[in-house]
Amino acid sequence: MFKFKIRHRKPKNPDYVIVVCTVLLVLFGLAMLSSASSNTGKSQFGDANFFLKRQIINGLSVGILGFLLASVIYYKYYAKFALIFLITSIVALSLVFTPLGLTAKGATRWVSIGPVNFQPSEIVKIFLIIYLAAWLSADKNRTKDLKRGFIPFLIVTAVIVGLLLKQPATSTTTILFVVAITMYFMSGAKMKYLALLGLLAAIGFAAVIYSTPYRLERVLTFLHPEENAQTSGFHLTQALNAIGSGGLTGVGYGQSTTKLRYLPEPEGDSIFAVIAEEFGFLGSAFVIILFAVLVFRLIILSKRAPDQFGSLLLIGFSALISLQVFFHIAAISGLVPITGIPLPFISYGGTSLAIMLTMMGISVNISRYT
Repeated sequence: MFKFKIRHRKPKNPDYVIVVCTVLLVLFGLAMLSSASSNTGKSQFGDANFFLKRQIINGLSVGILGFLLASVIYYKYYAKFALIFLITSIVALSLVFTPLGLTAKGATRWVSIGPVNFQPSEIVKIFLIIYLAAWLSADKNRTKDLKRGFIPFLIVTAVIVGLLLKQPATSTTTILFVVAITMYFMSGAKMKYLALLGLLAAIGFAAVIYSTPYRLERVLTFLHPEENAQTSGFHLTQALNAIGSGGLTGVGYGQSTTKLRYLPEPEGDSIFAVIAEEFGFLGSAFVIILFAVLVFRLIILSKRAPDQFGSLLLIGFSALISLQVFFHIAAISGLVPITGIPLPFISYGGTSLAIMLTMMGISVNISRYT
């Protein structure tokens, strides 16, 4: 399907900005996970380090392996398997609706195969970006053509979006759709196609929200949080209390009180609130700056990439990370409705951490040829 000439160039040193930012975020994430999850781990599993141990075993160990392998494998080889990655994504997302699927908290987002549990939506993030980068770069005129570009792009994204919404995973759907549009736009798509995509997305998401009570409730809670402070707005209220308690310098590492009884999922959806409480505005700003440096470095390298495939990969990775960071922080700050988006490299989630580290490994490999 895709025709690429694989020509090796002599690799340079890896980009150390990516490496340093990634290492700092991972180490800080492990430290914050240890603090944020200790009470939950002890009360639910009798082990204060339960979540930390699982993150290291299921996420960090796999992620380090993925990072090291991806950093040495010539990135252009991924284009040859792009279609396989897309098919794998669709199959993996479909598996959650089979007996292999696991349901928790009203959502079916996990697959269990023997002793292995994973979240297909996290795997789809990297596979979809690779597929789109390969497909869009294989023919530079494709994005300007209705039948060869716009319609196939719309079909592929519609299939992925439909499967994600059915789980349901609204926030992940939104992020991946925006990432896909960003890559489509950066590949040279016509503005009228982008406007049509935006219109279709607005109509589709409005219909989905209006037709599902729990999604509509989240939107109404976001619009009127004071009316639902003890019910649907409890999560946001406690997150804001935690952020406000941190002040300028925070209450100290491990000293958060909101995480003990009030803050829902402090190890995952609310971990930035714990960061803000324990390290204050200065600590929160430091984390945001780390993410900003990483994202801007990926964008800079995308402009220096030796080909469009590498450039689109870096654009996709940078868009994904920046959107996840934005939605996670904005949700617990009351800027957008509450979501279930993890904070990259920091929130609990082995599949998420492993995928993010693998993405950074691919980014490092591209940087060696810029």
